[in-house]
Amino acid sequence: MPKDFEIFDLRITVDSIKGCSVCGLQVGDYFEVVESSKLRIPAGKHFCLYALNSVLPLLPAKQRQLAENDWLECDTLVACPDPEEGLIMRIERIDRRTMDSEELT
Repeated sequence: MPKDFEIFDLRITVDSIKGCSVCGLQVGDYFEVVESSKLRIPAGKHFCLYALNSVLPLLPAKQRQLAENDWLECDTLVACPDPEEGLIMRIERIDRRTMDSEELT
């Protein structure tokens, strides 16, 4: 018996840089998480491992519909851990899809 559930695809975009981007990211650079666990980075681009690591713990919650006033439902900005960079990323929901939990691990 299929066990369908809804999940959001996400785009994480560099929203602003208040310092010096030593990792080479620029405002507008992004990666996407689609189909529950697939990471997509545009061809010819990169995403800093440390910036990625700072946003990863929030992504499973942002993939799901939360209570309207839950802080994770309302907040979308995440800071890179390098204080000299001042890099801020924005998490956006870009699509909603239905998946079958039996097809996932």
